[in-house]
Amino acid sequence: MTITEKILAQHSGRTSVSPGDNVWIDVDVLMTHDVCGPGTFGIFKREFGQDAKVWDKEKLVVIPDHYIFTKDMHANRNIQILRDFAKEQDLPHYFDVGTDRYKGVCHVAMPEEGFTRPGEVLFGTDSHTCTAGAFGEFATGIGNTDAAFVLGTGKLWVKVPETMKFIFDGEMPKYLMAKDLILAVIGRIGVDGATYRAMDFCGTTVDAMTMEDRMTLCNMVIEAGGKNGICAPDKTTTDYVRARTNKQFECFYNDDDAKYHSVHRFNVREIEPTVAKPHSPDNKAAVSEVAGTRLDRAYIGSCTGGKISDFIAAAEVMYGEKVKIDTFIVPATTEVAKQIRTLKVKDKTVMQIFEEAGCRIGDSSCAACLGGPSDTFGRLNNAEVCISSTNRNFPGRMGSKKSQVYLASPYTVAASALRGVITSPREFFE
Repeated sequence: MTITEKILAQHSGRTSVSPGDNVWIDVDVLMTHDVCGPGTFGIFKREFGQDAKVWDKEKLVVIPDHYIFTKDMHANRNIQILRDFAKEQDLPHYFDVGTDRYKGVCHVAMPEEGFTRPGEVLFGTDSHTCTAGAFGEFATGIGNTDAAFVLGTGKLWVKVPETMKFIFDGEMPKYLMAKDLILAVIGRIGVDGATYRAMDFCGTTVDAMTMEDRMTLCNMVIEAGGKNGICAPDKTTTDYVRARTNKQFECFYNDDDAKYHSVHRFNVREIEPTVAKPHSPDNKAAVSEVAGTRLDRAYIGSCTGGKISDFIAAAEVMYGEKVKIDTFIVPATTEVAKQIRTLKVKDKTVMQIFEEAGCRIGDSSCAACLGGPSDTFGRLNNAEVCISSTNRNFPGRMGSKKSQVYLASPYTVAASALRGVITSPREFFE
């Protein structure tokens, strides 16, 4: 069996499962946020009763992160609904806005707080929940109705997915990032190329990656239609997890005779800095093919490109330089925001480098990645052309349907911000 099959077998009480099997599985963690939490809680109360209690309050994590720093009354109302539900249910893992507990982007906050663990099942009311597959667990997004059912029962009916294997070999060139690799994958197979399949990432390149690099790979599985992403856990994984939680976990690995839908091989030395052109994540081009394209804005943030390693990468490029276009920096979490104020590139903090370069720094949240209300920090309100470290570039995704978004790595976004046109980061490392 594959890693995904083994996890689903264990959580369904079976010795084995095969792709296509439908099984009831026990849920280890359910996560929700301010966009989908209110709907989930409403369905839960309608179906289980106004006074019903969640199946296990220790296994429910509520992280407001999407529409936070806005005056929009509907967005503010959603936060209040979360707050009320957390109080009613006496939830220990609610990270409230305006308090010291506030975190920011859920998919980065979950690992920080020790909620992502090998061998477990994590569901979230957000499609990028697949990010946590980097930790060797089955993690995927579900809708409000499914989440409400989990709230009441702790179980969910799941079809076992086939697994596609993606093997990356070779030492990563300095100018490449994990974002380039996943854009290369999506560009090859398309936005529906992995529909309802697990995407298993392995090879010498992945073995050498940090946890944050692996999170970037698994994060954009959903942009290829995937059910979940997965990386086999190793010492890098277990060291990260054990530093953040005392909870016990079990690691699973692919059997030598595991069956795969398909196997895809990449030599990373042959991958160039990559972008996804408007208006789809699979509209792939090498940066060299679109170099010189005029830009109005650069954006670095989100669950995909707002981790501390992403900002260190951007700072390496921006050191001692000035941006030529509006450049927005949005740390994914409050922990990342603290780190950019203390961690240094050469003799300056990451924050100093951004400020001296002329960047605009926002508060930790999803911010403009999902567009949001018109007063959202970094939102594209007109016909801007933006290069972004986020994950989607469909029309209107970051705001106005008139805008155009190029997806790229933090290296490429930073290099382009300095030149005002799409620019390869290679020139900063050669």
